[in-house]
Amino acid sequence: RQDRVSDFHTKPLVSRQTNILPVILSGGTGSRLWPLSREAHPKPFIRLNDGQSLIQKTYLRAIAIDEVEEIVTVTNQALFFYSRDEYSEVSSTDIHHTFLLEPFGRNSAPAIATAAHYAKTKYGDNCLLLILPADHLIDNQAGFVETVVKATNLASQGKLVTFGIKPDSPETGFGYIEAEGLDVKRFVEKPDLKTAREYLSCGNFYWNAGMFCMSVGTILHEMQSLCPDIIEHSLAGFNHATTTQANGWSRFEISAKHFARVRDISIDYAIFEPSENVAIIPCDIGWSDIGSWREFGALQPKDQAGNHITGEVVLEDVSHCIVHSESRLVAGLGLNNLLIADTADALLIAPQDRAQDVRKIVDQLKRSNNPRYQLFPTVHRPWGTYTVLLEGTGFKLKQISVKPGAALSLQSHRHRSEHWVVVSGVARITNGDDIAELTHNQSTYIPAGNKHRLENPGEQILTIIEVQCGDYLGEDDIIRYQDTYGRHAEINR
Repeated sequence: RQDRVSDFHTKPLVSRQTNILPVILSGGTGSRLWPLSREAHPKPFIRLNDGQSLIQKTYLRAIAIDEVEEIVTVTNQALFFYSRDEYSEVSSTDIHHTFLLEPFGRNSAPAIATAAHYAKTKYGDNCLLLILPADHLIDNQAGFVETVVKATNLASQGKLVTFGIKPDSPETGFGYIEAEGLDVKRFVEKPDLKTAREYLSCGNFYWNAGMFCMSVGTILHEMQSLCPDIIEHSLAGFNHATTTQANGWSRFEISAKHFARVRDISIDYAIFEPSENVAIIPCDIGWSDIGSWREFGALQPKDQAGNHITGEVVLEDVSHCIVHSESRLVAGLGLNNLLIADTADALLIAPQDRAQDVRKIVDQLKRSNNPRYQLFPTVHRPWGTYTVLLEGTGFKLKQISVKPGAALSLQSHRHRSEHWVVVSGVARITNGDDIAELTHNQSTYIPAGNKHRLENPGEQILTIIEVQCGDYLGEDDIIRYQDTYGRHAEINR
């Protein structure tokens, strides 16, 4: 059901006070990891060798903390179903999942302000927020929990707490924090190599991990003092949100009209750098933000020549390279210190010392309106996925996979007809006034203009091949009549 937030205020989902509320921030695109990371498939959803995505690992870290009963995720509205599906693979039935859905990104300060408004409404000023980016990797779970306990003790005393990572190398891609005991002296922007080496030798400089802990009352008080405009406009966006509640989860679709007025600024710039109330917890927890291909490649063990290799790769006289292959053979000859990332539709080749500049390629793709900055050939939807296999003038070939019990919207197209062939599973197909069930090697034809729907009534994944024919094959050629997932105003299936 859907309500306004004003109705939600009087209907708490959990009756008792919570000690700590993890807030997962899942807003960045990870452009430095292109072509593996895209706008519609951002870095938190990248799967590692163990099959888990970064957002799943963040979620599992959070629910392992004692007495956590709810996880709040702040993300883009377009990523709600994707995020919910990721959690459902690993989630506990005892955890309530709340999604604060932004219409567009406005950086971490507005995201945390929105989470604070929600937590104040539900739990009050004493609730402790644990802010966790969705795209970090932490190897030492025990050390992480120990650090969280220390952080909550300080946060309970009214401190804004930041997590400082003990550096083990002179990194130039991270921000630094200079500390005196537990007090923060200053935040430092990404330094050059000479300065980073000096920081490493000093012993009182830490990498800024982007993880924070604070009480709701403390962060709202600091924001009211340092950036009252963010408090005002984020609160308006939250108060005018549309809510949907179901068993085990809630979602708040923040008002785009009001959220558009919120300033785009990070929590570091808005609060932590100007505040005089910041404490640091130094920690050694096996942390990495996997911010570029150098960090991502290092997750793979080195071969004898110092190469980090993923996928089917053949190398001759190649050393100190990162080679990532998604689906086809990559061969290299006489190479040194390169990164090579090959996906189904894009290939990146660059010197490793230019890894931080990959985002410039993404900027070019955006300016030229090339869809490869945004989409993979495989696109996730709440009902499953589709993969574009081949496309040419007047036709497009897709593989569509539908989850058990799921259904595409009842829809029609103005400009294209569609042929469906069932590869595996059972397809229940509405085609005009007819409803039929098809199985392996059976097919149907859907003329342009016909209302139609594809459903999976079975217990296994339904896979079909779709051939589209027409003078326009864009994903926005759709009229949606009914939709299980409330996407009536949204394009794409």
